[in-house]
Amino acid sequence: MGKDTRISGYMFESALEAGLAAAGVNTRLLGPMPTPGIAYLTRTLRAQAGIVISASHNPYYDNGIKFFSTEGTKLPDELEHKIEYYLDQSMITVESAQLGKAQRISDAAGRYIEFCKASIPASIDFSGLRIVVDCANGATYHIAPHVFREVGAEVIEIATEPDGLNINEKCGATKTDLLKNAVINYRADLGIALDGDGDRLIMVDDTGEEVDGDELIFIIAKARKVAGKLQGPVVGTQMTNLGMEHALKNLKLIYCALM
Repeated sequence: MGKDTRISGYMFESALEAGLAAAGVNTRLLGPMPTPGIAYLTRTLRAQAGIVISASHNPYYDNGIKFFSTEGTKLPDELEHKIEYYLDQSMITVESAQLGKAQRISDAAGRYIEFCKASIPASIDFSGLRIVVDCANGATYHIAPHVFREVGAEVIEIATEPDGLNINEKCGATKTDLLKNAVINYRADLGIALDGDGDRLIMVDDTGEEVDGDELIFIIAKARKVAGKLQGPVVGTQMTNLGMEHALKNLKLIYCALM
C-alpha cells in the first residue's frame, strides 16, 4: 500500500491498515510512492494485491483508492464492481490471534529508483545534460531527481517540497508554466513535469516549448524504428491526435488505439 503526498493520505492509510488487519490481512506500507512504483513493488514483493491512495492530478482535498492485481495491473471491471458491492456489506473480521500485521518497507523508494535506472540503456549518456524536473510536490519528489542525477544529468528540481496541501498547486504535468520558466531561466536542455502520483508527464524543450504525449510517442517510435528496435505496433489511446496516426503511417508504422 502506497500513497501520494496529500495530507488525507495518512488518514486513509491508517484506516485501511486497521481494516485490513481486522480482516486478517498483512500489509506492507510503502509510504509516499508513485503509482507505477506501487504497481512494480506489488509484483516484486509478491503481494496478492496493491493499493494506491491518490487522486492523481486533482487538488489536495480530493483523494481516492485504487487497487492493483498481484501482477501490478489494473483490476478487471467486474472485480472492481465486486469490491464496490462488498463496501456496502457488513465487514468480516477475524479473532484476535489471527489479526493481520503491518510492515513498513523502509527502502521502497530506493528499490524503485534502481528499477528506473535499470530501464535506461547504459548506452544513453546523460552527462552534460541539464534537466529541470517538476515533481508537482507529489509522490515523485524523492525519486525522480535521484534517478536523473544518478545516471549523470545535472538536475534542477522544482516543486519537491510537499506539505500535504500543495500537491499539483500551480505545478506539475497539468500546469507547466513553472517548468517552462525554469527551463528558460536555467538554460536547461529539457524539462520534465510529472503529476501528483507520478503516472503521467509532460516535457518541455530547451526553448520552453511544450512537448505533449502524442509528440513523445512519435519521437520514441521514430527513434526505435531508426535503431531497428521497434517490434509490433505503436499503441495510443482514444485521445491520440489524428495527426500522429498520419505521421506514423508516413513512417510505415502500424498504429492501434486502446479502447
